[in-house]
Amino acid sequence: MISVSFKADPPADDTVAELAWGQREIWTAMVRQEWWLPIGYARAVPPGTTVEDLADEVRFMMSRYPTLRTTLRHDPAGNARQVVAASGEIDVEVVDAADEEDPAEVADRVRQRYWDGEYDLVHGWPVWIAIIRHRGAPTHLVTVMCHLVLDAFGGIVMLEEVASRPAEPTAMPPVEQVRWQSSPAGQRQNTAALRYWEKALRAIPSRRFPHRHEPRSPRHWEGRFRSPAAQLALRVLAARTKVDASPLLLATWAIAMARCTGINPVAVQVVVNNRFRPGLARSMSPLSQTGICSIDLAGLTVDDAVRLTARQAIAAYKHAYYDPSDVDDLVTRLADERGEEFDLACFFNDRRIDVREQASGPPPTPEEVRAALPHTTFEWTRRRDTSFERMFTHVENVPDAMTITIAGDTHYMSPGELEAVVRGMEAVAVEAALDPSATTGVSA
Repeated sequence: MISVSFKADPPADDTVAELAWGQREIWTAMVRQEWWLPIGYARAVPPGTTVEDLADEVRFMMSRYPTLRTTLRHDPAGNARQVVAASGEIDVEVVDAADEEDPAEVADRVRQRYWDGEYDLVHGWPVWIAIIRHRGAPTHLVTVMCHLVLDAFGGIVMLEEVASRPAEPTAMPPVEQVRWQSSPAGQRQNTAALRYWEKALRAIPSRRFPHRHEPRSPRHWEGRFRSPAAQLALRVLAARTKVDASPLLLATWAIAMARCTGINPVAVQVVVNNRFRPGLARSMSPLSQTGICSIDLAGLTVDDAVRLTARQAIAAYKHAYYDPSDVDDLVTRLADERGEEFDLACFFNDRRIDVREQASGPPPTPEEVRAALPHTTFEWTRRRDTSFERMFTHVENVPDAMTITIAGDTHYMSPGELEAVVRGMEAVAVEAALDPSATTGVSA
């Protein structure tokens, strides 16, 4: 174990503040899911790298990024506030792989140990770091962080800046975000978002799922679906509709969901990366929030549903930056007016980073789409009793196939229904690729 000291860069005093909107959104998700939602990696380092080199890298990270030196303070009502330290020390574990061991495997075991660990976010830093050595020389740096530190796109920013070491921070840190969010401009954004949410919520059914299922344990299931045929079919649809890949996938999901549940309009919380907003493009702090997206699919062709989804998605993205407590209060008020719970625990997250755009070149032929169908796969990957949310659909960063991770609460969607949704996405894409007049099959 080595200890690495650090000081805020640029210099700052200790600060106590509310959590910024993105931090609050992920904190409530962590509490709801009973997990600290880790993000991290085991990264190979160049030959010749020394322990001192890696300690310097850790010092840069801890000094530059306030969320790495942020702990939580809970008031008597249970509300969390952030405490950003101006300086401190962090312990870095040094793990020596045996001569006969593969250091990459040792690094991954350490990463998994950190992944499964329990963090003390009040008294300890929200990051665990280890240096892996093999025959005396560092081979890997393992860094695993609580999701309260950063999100996936923030991780990319951090890795790029650790390599380039910019002289000055390039984005607004969370404490400054809190100040902006409390300003007149921030409150105007929040008010507009609340108006949008209220209009959307008043137009949708209260339920996302048709009924409860028999209890089972483990209760929460996660599966992985991979379809090269759907990826080819989506290229056909993209060329024909001129719609980007992300809303295109959302449309296929919405149609499959409506077919499976019989509930229309389909309403889903779309995870939005808010880095398109001023001052946030290069932020590594958690900024993603959800925008409510409502899609009425009745009587449409698939092509028209795709275009409608693209318009609705843009509106959701625009209004996905808000005070989460205000949205929670709004949902509670509208549920009280209806006299029943608003079930909004249905999420869609396109977490692709470098393969969002469809491949160039001519669209695949019908024969190519059909020939790929036998290569579709589905498998259940995890089952647990702690929550995945009632339903969460993730689009994965895989270039040659539509790859979906679907997780759900089997008390609301049976394993068969969860699988049917992802297989239904493939069916929608293939049907529409082969027949431009294909319909959603959803009636009013």
